[in-house]
Amino acid sequence: MKLWDKGFSTDKKIDHFTVGNDRELDLHLAKYDVIASTAHAKMLGKIGLLNQDETTALVAELGVIGKSIEEGKFVIEDSFEDMHSKIEFLLTEKLADVGKKIHTARSRNDQVLVAMHLYLKDELKDIKIRTKSLFELLLALAEEHKEILLPGYTHLQIAMPSSFGLWFSAYAESLIDDLYFIEAAHKIADQNPLGSAAGYGSSFEIDRSFTTKELGFDTMKYNVVAAQMGRGKVEKATAFGMASIAATLSKLAMDICLYMSQNFDFISFPDELTTGSSIMPHKKNPDVFELVRAKCNKLQAVPNQLTLVVNNLPSGYHRDLQLVKEIIVPAIQDMKACLEIMTFSLKEVRVNTGILEDPKYDYLFSVDTLNELVQNGMPFRDAYQKMGREIQQGTFKPKRDITHMHEGSLGNLCLDGIRDKMI
Repeated sequence: MKLWDKGFSTDKKIDHFTVGNDRELDLHLAKYDVIASTAHAKMLGKIGLLNQDETTALVAELGVIGKSIEEGKFVIEDSFEDMHSKIEFLLTEKLADVGKKIHTARSRNDQVLVAMHLYLKDELKDIKIRTKSLFELLLALAEEHKEILLPGYTHLQIAMPSSFGLWFSAYAESLIDDLYFIEAAHKIADQNPLGSAAGYGSSFEIDRSFTTKELGFDTMKYNVVAAQMGRGKVEKATAFGMASIAATLSKLAMDICLYMSQNFDFISFPDELTTGSSIMPHKKNPDVFELVRAKCNKLQAVPNQLTLVVNNLPSGYHRDLQLVKEIIVPAIQDMKACLEIMTFSLKEVRVNTGILEDPKYDYLFSVDTLNELVQNGMPFRDAYQKMGREIQQGTFKPKRDITHMHEGSLGNLCLDGIRDKMI
């Protein structure tokens, strides 16, 4: 069944190519198409295009379909083009001509749009919740291990003292920045496009304010052409938000892979969170974090993928826009999986408490030793040159009893301030 069926069939190759994997992807969106269709039916009843009995019957049957989706019993067979055609078929099968009335004053274009907006709103909320769970874990780890020093690096060369408190809370605070993008994407998604039809509105006197309120949107996308142009744009906004989180997770995963290696030996994990080698019995591989790194690097490419699909399209609908669904839906699933596995694994992290006892880290303290000379009255440039000579001559003796107390330093992490910033 096709919503645009005019009584003749298209070639099977054309069907296969144009439908693609929409049926599989629509299983993620079908719930939202039912929710939007329910609001649409109520609106049609409100303006008199349906009578009360018809409205009641449609709402009740949509509830039955919604329950089947919730229970995992909803299937889109090959004979249907997408979720919309299957849902309309079920309504017509049950309610005859009343079921055929559900498509009045709308197009498949705004059906897809409103379902996607509702879906993205929920998924963005879920991503935010998962991100905040990781954020809280990172702050808890920072508090727990704040006294344990860790080498800081620039150019992958030993630089200055850091700490596990700084390391964990740095990633926590970075996630706040990422959620600013997620919030922006949610604001874009929180606009009702239903009623824009094929992108040019309708001659029916529909009540878009009613469906906006009924569907829980903050506002509507007023201009019907602007609503249609939002297709691809709302997905791209979501992708930028996820790409920001992914960049943070990828960097954290890279740190973990480095710090787990025997050359660093800063952290470890229980055996059950690592994998082995088929020939090397000593191996404890950080496969989880390598896959997080790779998946998150892929996620950072998603905004560019979407841009290349929608970049040079004029206003109005074009079939190119069908492809954004197959980019954004799997990306969301990957994003949630990476957040979940990172939180799950980091709960079991074990930190090495005696890292800086190794003499190779003595030079970490050169700046603090230099600063003590400055505090005792020596000009900075003279102190710097003195330190340089001692390091070159091998006579440098580090000052290990360091004190860093300004806001955000290893002695004053400002964890409460970071928590207060979280949105």
